[in-house]
This record gives sequence, structure tokens and C-alpha cells, in this order.
Amino acid sequence: MLQKQLKTEFLSPALPEETETAEVQPKMPPVGVEDFDKANWNDPFQVSHYAMDIFNYLKAREAEFPIDDYMKRQVHLSKWMRALLVDWMVEVQETFELNHETLYLAVKVVDLFLCKVVINKDKLQLLGASALFIACKFDERTPPLIEDFLYICDGAYKHEELIHMEMCTLRTIDYDLGIPLSYRFLRRYARCAKIAMPTLTLARYILELSLMDYDTIAFSDSKMAAAALFIALRLVGEEEAWNATLEYYSGYKLMDFGEIVPVLNEGLHRKPKGTIKTIRSKYSHKIFHEVAKVALMTTEELFENNLDLASYSMSAPINTLKKAEGGGDAS
Repeated sequence: MLQKQLKTEFLSPALPEETETAEVQPKMPPVGVEDFDKANWNDPFQVSHYAMDIFNYLKAREAEFPIDDYMKRQVHLSKWMRALLVDWMVEVQETFELNHETLYLAVKVVDLFLCKVVINKDKLQLLGASALFIACKFDERTPPLIEDFLYICDGAYKHEELIHMEMCTLRTIDYDLGIPLSYRFLRRYARCAKIAMPTLTLARYILELSLMDYDTIAFSDSKMAAAALFIALRLVGEEEAWNATLEYYSGYKLMDFGEIVPVLNEGLHRKPKGTIKTIRSKYSHKIFHEVAKVALMTTEELFENNLDLASYSMSAPINTLKKAEGGGDAS
């Protein structure tokens, strides 16, 4: 009798009121802001039902991956060596035609590792190769073989050394590769604001150039993406670059990431050294709309009509950058 009752309950459909749930409605944006997610609500590739939650979650996770001023502890390394490594990693990304997310993730893995482990300079390239190897497995559909990574290191390391470094790197970062990346935030902001491809490419150039800049390692990735897009919009002539749409979908006002803008702008004005021109050369090509050749602005010009510097104190210096002076280095 009990078996018959259980069978009946198992086969009987649940009552409508038990199974029916109210359709989840997207959060309404403020007046004057187009609802990008609602417009793409039925497109499964846009995952509009979860997009806001996903990026809010990624922003919340940023605090779980702090990067401090580790170069003080890396007695065998320098900021210049790190810049050389990132420049080489960009070359590898181009050579293997890897996703940009793979490059950004690999650089993050390098910085997170160096925060915890002191290494010799002869192991720095090995760390970069292993970080790229790990990032490829995480983000690429068909990652390059380990032999490919040994080849691009010009035979400087053995198979066992790369495998050992890969294992050590993963243990050091606690196997957590779900790191929020500025590149992903930038793509989201630009998509929601319907930014033109040349402008988005310029923002990508600014962001990629910052990968070599040690001074940016501690900044929030979501704010880095916002600062890069703001600069790009200003450089293409947008008077009020950070509008209500970008405020809503990024969750930031200009004053929230204002301190990052001068740092990124300084990197744009810095004269490149002969050995690290990969990114500038890459974005000088027609396929990237030659965005590396765009005329630059001083920091004051960028903020003009957008932020009152007199009433806003930023931790980063506001300099009138001169094209003919200084230059500095990538460190």
C-alpha cells in the first residue's frame, strides 16, 4: 500500500501553484538610460537575466585578490624587469593568437605569485610562461602545447621545470583562477553604452599599456576599465564622457575612479624605450584602427567640463604632461 502511494505521488504532477514561479524581471535603469539587458532579454548569449548580478559579483570578488607593493621584497627583480616580462607576454599572445582575457589573466597570476614568493631573475620568464600556460588552459578553446611554451623561451627551460613552476604557481594562488579582469569590465561597459569599435579599441590600448605599468597593480580592475574608457572617450572628442548610462552599468561616478586617470594618462605620454614597443606597435596597425597614433591630452584637459579639480582631491598627482620632456621609463 505504501509503495503504491509513493509511486502515485512520484508520478503525479505537482500542483501548478507549487511549480509556477513569477518571471524574474530585470531591474529598471534610471530615466534616460536605455535598458541594454531588457533589449537583449531573449538572447541566451547575452545572459541578460544574470549580467548585472555577474558583474556585481565580480566587483565584490576584487577584494579577494589584493596586490601590494611586492617589489620591495623582490630583491632580485625590478619594475623594469616586470615591464620587459609583460612586453614579452604580449608578444606571445600575438604569436599564438590568444584571447586578450588570457593575457590579462596571466599578468594577474604573475603579480599574485610575486606577492607571495621571492624569485631570482633567471626564473622570471619561466614564471611568465607558466602563467600563460595556466591562463590558456583556463580560457582558450585549444591551448598551445607545453612544447610551444618551451620553444618561445628559446630552450632556456626544461619540460620538468615548466611543469614544476606551473604546479608551484597554482598552489601559491590557491588554484583560484576566477580573477576579475579589467578587460571583461571594459567590454561590458562599452557594450551597454554602445561605444564605437575605434573608441573601444583605444580604451583597450590604454588598458593593455597599463599592464606594463607597475604603478597600476593595486588599482581595482573595474575602476581601471572605467578610467581607460573615460580617457578614450575624451580623446575622441566626447565633451561629457562619463554619462548616466556608464554610471549606471559601471556603478561608478567619475570621482570614484578619478585618481586612476592621471596614472593611465602619464603612461600614454611616457616615451617608450626601444626594447618595449610591442603594445604601441600592435595598436599602430590598421586592424586596430591605429589608435596608438591618436593625439593625446593633458590630465587637466581630460577633466575639463567633467570634474572640478579644485573641489576634488586625488591621491595621484595631476601633472601638465609635456610631450617633449621627461619621458621616464616603464617602471
